[in-house]
Amino acid sequence: MVVQHKILVVEDSAVVLKVLNHLLSQSSLFVPVLCECYAEAMEKLNQVEDSYFAAIVDLNLPDAENGEIVDLILDKNIPCVVLTGNFDDNLRLSLLNKGVLDYITKDSRYSFNHVIKVIERLHKNQGIKVLVAEDSLTSRRFIKILLEQYHFHVIEVENGQEALAKLEEEPEIRMLITDHNMPLVNGYELVRMLRQNTRFQDLVIVGLSAEGDSSLSAKFIKAGANDFLKKPFYHEEFHCRVIHNLEAQEMLVKIRNLASVDSLTGLKNRRSLFDEGERLFHRSSQAVSLAMLDLDHFKSINDTYGHLVGDEILKMVGREIQDAFPGFLSCRFGGEEFCLFAEINGETMHNLLETFLTRLRCKEFTDAKISLTFSVGVCSQPKASFEGMIKVADHFLYEAKRLGRDQIVSDK
Repeated sequence: MVVQHKILVVEDSAVVLKVLNHLLSQSSLFVPVLCECYAEAMEKLNQVEDSYFAAIVDLNLPDAENGEIVDLILDKNIPCVVLTGNFDDNLRLSLLNKGVLDYITKDSRYSFNHVIKVIERLHKNQGIKVLVAEDSLTSRRFIKILLEQYHFHVIEVENGQEALAKLEEEPEIRMLITDHNMPLVNGYELVRMLRQNTRFQDLVIVGLSAEGDSSLSAKFIKAGANDFLKKPFYHEEFHCRVIHNLEAQEMLVKIRNLASVDSLTGLKNRRSLFDEGERLFHRSSQAVSLAMLDLDHFKSINDTYGHLVGDEILKMVGREIQDAFPGFLSCRFGGEEFCLFAEINGETMHNLLETFLTRLRCKEFTDAKISLTFSVGVCSQPKASFEGMIKVADHFLYEAKRLGRDQIVSDK
């Protein structure tokens, strides 16, 4: 179930309210709560049962013409985006220093889309871990405040050596922001060391420095940093660089996934199975098992209910496999055939499959309430190659079909 977040919109223009309401309502994540004045916003905010994910406010309201709405929102610890008709650079800096997320002028259609993009990014950032490596406590705290405004989860270290240890300890860290002048391991050396390790190829790295000549930024980027900022920097520049680099990396990962993930089920595709499976097979020092699963009578489902229902069944099966076999290399091998590979012995694989098949038999899928069964072949005895394991498991799969389907045949 999708959790919806309330977005408070405070705006005296009926046209702007209508536009923002339309744009926010297009997302299943957000529920817009519309207010036309300061008093109405205060009333909404004082309702104890309501909590707001973010607020979009106009500075000049009929009953609060001097931006009082911003103080009201920030006092409630609600992320605030200002959308105003007037651009004032001094006011912009003042509001950003107060803690406003962004200051956007209503000068084009893009302005409204940008507001929504900021709110969507705020939602995406939840749970994203960012490591800040900075020996200056003051600078580290300042960077942490800026990142937490955008809902990032911030981890702090004082030098490059601690950064290396933390990245090894927490592989889910998505971004590193590192100062250059640090003890033990400086920022430049830290970047070089990380980029020599393929495990950190998707880590977004932004370098920082208050010193050094103009060539330092080039040195950082040539060493593998995604970006470089000279201190001191503006709030907006920092946020724009962080978000831009994060989104660029997310796009690269998405493109890579298109080549390795089955678009229908979300499982790995056949090509990815052979690439990753071969590597796991050769580096494994313990028992491995491979299972081939084929959905019984799937052709009759397509013939009876149509291919759209058949596709929905495959999507549901993909989710069931992901839930039942976390940590496995699981893929859609082709059509209604799936493959599982893991570093476990044959008995463990057999028991997990039995539990999975029993659970499936008790379920009904789609509105048509279709019951599903699988024929399964398992190879868990040592073979000369990964492809050899697939051939053996496939042989046992067809043996399971010959024996009447809805069963497991293995070499355990």
